Amino acid sequence: MKAVIQRVRSAKVTIDGEVSGEIGQGFLVLLGVSGTDTERECDYLAAKVLGLRVFEDQEEKMNLALQDVGGQVLVVSQFTLYGDCKKGNRPSFIGAARPERAIPLYERFVETVRRAGIETATGRFGADMLVALENDGPVTILMDTDEIMPKKN
Repeated sequence: MKAVIQRVRSAKVTIDGEVSGEIGQGFLVLLGVSGTDTERECDYLAAKVLGLRVFEDQEEKMNLALQDVGGQVLVVSQFTLYGDCKKGNRPSFIGAARPERAIPLYERFVETVRRAGIETATGRFGADMLVALENDGPVTILMDTDEIMPKKN
């Protein structure tokens, strides 16, 4: 799985002129699922996002996590994170999971964040969405479970 995590002051997703999800301070998470991802990758990534300490403490050091600041999360499905541009100028998305695999993992990620007590909003999987955000910092973190997860023995 891949995630682009942006620390935001606010973010919202609009679908067909109606706001689907909206948050204040917290994270906008653009979440991509690959064809080989499992619940293991999903749970690991959710835990990493929940534990990410990028909010400033009293000494203006990035040392606080979402729960420490009462932050919220907006999760938006983003299959284009698996765009492969090695050949030509038109990306191939063959590495992205098909909806029947991606939707359950996307929903599991959202539910994992909610169960941690974090107010969580979403876009709508597969919809044409307008995403608006006020990036705070800017702070943008990229996570890819292929790179950050411990390998199975």
